[in-house]
Amino acid sequence: MREAAITRTTAETDISVRVNLDGTGQYAMATGVGFFDHMLDQLARHSLIDIALSCTGDLHIDDHHTVEDCGIALGQALTRALGDKRGIRRYGECTLPMDDARVQAALDLSGRPFLVWDVTFPTQKIGSFDTELVREFFQALATHGGITLHVTQYAGLNSHHIAEAAFKAVARALRDAVETDPRKADAIPSTKGML
Repeated sequence: MREAAITRTTAETDISVRVNLDGTGQYAMATGVGFFDHMLDQLARHSLIDIALSCTGDLHIDDHHTVEDCGIALGQALTRALGDKRGIRRYGECTLPMDDARVQAALDLSGRPFLVWDVTFPTQKIGSFDTELVREFFQALATHGGITLHVTQYAGLNSHHIAEAAFKAVARALRDAVETDPRKADAIPSTKGML
């Protein structure tokens, strides 16, 4: 079973997350940040990874620690669930249109974390949510998930649509990358013999 559970407690956040890579996209998010929960729902639903994530964070300060630390914990859970990465496709890519927005995500579950972020939001807020936190989440996810992740925006006028297109594009790319390759289900997808 490609499943994992992580708990992470700091002076700023208390997080528990469970993932099942072979799920159906079931989700249960409770971070106290409504827009962020909505984005995490999209990540689960479109990756077909079951994700249950709860976080109690220092929201009286702002949403930053909650969003970043959830990215850290989710990245750690994905890493644990992938194990030695035997049999996975490893790479994934999706160009996703959402109304005015079009965002591409390309990723490699390489174990070499790197984020290339070419996304610009026309507003600083989506409701009360700081748009800069979208990048912070993906930086934490890539770093702690060992993911080489490129996210590129090609179009977009509405910040909500741009953010949602980014989460959905990453989800679809992640779905492809974690799936088992039936032609190489017993092999590590690297000439090095490990990832």
